[in-house]
Amino acid sequence: MGPNFHLKTLVVAVAAFSVASMSNAAGLDRSGQDITAFLQDGLYAEASYTYIDGDVSGEDASGNKVGDIAKSYDFFRYGVKTDINDTFSVGILYDEPFGAAADYVGNNNFVTNSDPDLLIQGFTRNPNLTEGLVDQNIDALRAALTPGNPDDLTAEELQQAQGQLISLEAAKGLAATAGEATQVEVRTESITGILGAKFGANKEFQAYGGPVAQRVRADVKLRGTAYSSATGYSTHISNDQDYGWIAGMSYSKPEIALKAALTYRSEIKHNAKAFETFPIATAAGATAGLALPTTRHTDIEIKTPESVNFDFQTGINPTTLATAKVRWVPWSDFAITPSLYNEVSTANPAYRPDGLSLVSYDDDQWAVELGLAKRLTPALAVSGNVGWDSGAGDPVTSLGPIEGYYSVGLGAKYNVTENWAVSAGGKYLWFGDAKGKTPTQDIVSNFEDNDGYVLGVKLSYQAQ
Repeated sequence: MGPNFHLKTLVVAVAAFSVASMSNAAGLDRSGQDITAFLQDGLYAEASYTYIDGDVSGEDASGNKVGDIAKSYDFFRYGVKTDINDTFSVGILYDEPFGAAADYVGNNNFVTNSDPDLLIQGFTRNPNLTEGLVDQNIDALRAALTPGNPDDLTAEELQQAQGQLISLEAAKGLAATAGEATQVEVRTESITGILGAKFGANKEFQAYGGPVAQRVRADVKLRGTAYSSATGYSTHISNDQDYGWIAGMSYSKPEIALKAALTYRSEIKHNAKAFETFPIATAAGATAGLALPTTRHTDIEIKTPESVNFDFQTGINPTTLATAKVRWVPWSDFAITPSLYNEVSTANPAYRPDGLSLVSYDDDQWAVELGLAKRLTPALAVSGNVGWDSGAGDPVTSLGPIEGYYSVGLGAKYNVTENWAVSAGGKYLWFGDAKGKTPTQDIVSNFEDNDGYVLGVKLSYQAQ
């Protein structure tokens, strides 16, 4: 008879893994959408906190230094699960699955010149124009274009005055962004309800599924010469909540501490409100014969991607556990396409008829994490893991210039009482080198030799 690795002797070890695991860099992935809290035996509850800090620096296309653009961020995860009887289980999970946080600083092509007069002169190609003169000229042109104005204008003069007014108002809008930097912040929150049903001769199989409620919001600013005529563009995407679903299948063999689970999450389609500001929109539209405003408040559709997670663990001996996680996310299907930005892009014949998206990715994400956990005493266990993330393509959007990562992590778990435990872990990340590109596919930056770290802590309760 083979050795018995009953799960109860190893559960002290495995929970240390999920504290700082699967904190991904591809696309907008963050939490890895872990559901292992639901796969625990008996009554189980956990609350975890994760802090991520990366150093993502490089240079722009002109060779100027770009300092660390990666803003540190943190997020929480909560989960509770209980068995109704020996067949049915229910659980609720909260996490923050997707997000981004970047802020350019310094003297480079992603920061707008702090002198508004220089911005005006660069846009109008008039070295003598100043902010004060622009205001005066705008007032004069508006007066000249007022209906009933005693100065009669010919059709040609009227058209010329209207064009000048549009150009000066665009220049004034750009001047208002003086000294501002490119920024992006995206945050999401999800609550997942799960119902599971066990079946099989020994209840070794479990089918599970349920609804997912998700909220998303975002802010993006494009600044500096890197974005050419799109500099000065901003969008605020208001909070929107929508719904998807989760489904999966698991298998367990407690005598060798084996558990395997395959989980699918659907995409979630959000119909949010976006407020866009684009100083040159009217000027660009006039050039192409399009009537475009400089601001727009309208609907935007964002589909957060579907995903597949595979979680596996098995006992190697009565005190050692091996684990594996694999995750797939089709980021190549994802895009953020604000209405006004998209329409302005069609002013350039090269981008007709579909226009450009503000954010998109070329490749799908694959992430793999392998680990070992060792129970040192009845109350203490340690763990280690290594990971790889493919990234979502290179070149990649300049709002997140990383091509995946390699990682190594350590964790520990201590059982304070029979039911309560505290876990802590950390992970070091080696980010893949990447070139940043704009939506027009221009290569505008190069980021190399970057790294980061992840720290996490978790409090858990289990009663079987």
